[in-house]
Amino acid sequence: MDKILKLLKEKQDNSYGDFIHKLTPTLSREYFLGVRVPDIRKIAGNLSEIDKQQFINELPHKYYEENMLHGFILQKEKDYDKWAKEINEFLPYVDNWATNDTMTPKMLVKHKKEVLVEIKKWLKTNHTYKLRFSILLLMQLFLDEDFKEEYFDLVNNVKSNEYYVKIMVAWYYATALAKQYDSAIKVIESKKLDKWIHNKSIQKSIESSRISLEHKNYLKTLKMKSAD
Repeated sequence: MDKILKLLKEKQDNSYGDFIHKLTPTLSREYFLGVRVPDIRKIAGNLSEIDKQQFINELPHKYYEENMLHGFILQKEKDYDKWAKEINEFLPYVDNWATNDTMTPKMLVKHKKEVLVEIKKWLKTNHTYKLRFSILLLMQLFLDEDFKEEYFDLVNNVKSNEYYVKIMVAWYYATALAKQYDSAIKVIESKKLDKWIHNKSIQKSIESSRISLEHKNYLKTLKMKSAD
């Protein structure tokens, strides 16, 4: 959509584009305009509903910032059915971790049953960012009062060598150790996770301020060595 692309280019900063490209190495430099997140959010907030709808219907986008803008629009969606339709249309085109992690609206806390159906569907694919988004939602929505140990199985059954999936699993377990320690520690003790994920989960937990010193010291003893 030329109108929105013009708004983004008005905020373009090539040096910032160089910087953000280094943080998102899965994309070539040519796909970065160099627009800061607050500016993208502001543009998203100022668009009319007609412009928003026209923009999100125009897939695929070319630039990283266009995908981020799309993610921010979805993040503000208040209608679950509309969000579900639009997220399923957009997810196949998500190609980086930053966009992936911007698309969770607050209203999902009222639609956990429906979200879980979508999560289970996405987890059956091998699409990197459908998998990452599914695990992100399990972390954000299902590690508190709605937690069930069976959700660990959903995460553990994910088989992917993609870094951005594996690091999300590690992030998930570090969060689980902070919120559901008694259940999560059993997974770590079993040493059934991929070795890299296992050790990265422990590392993230040790670095967390939400884990007690006692638990951190115990987790250190569970690190997997080369012979494990």
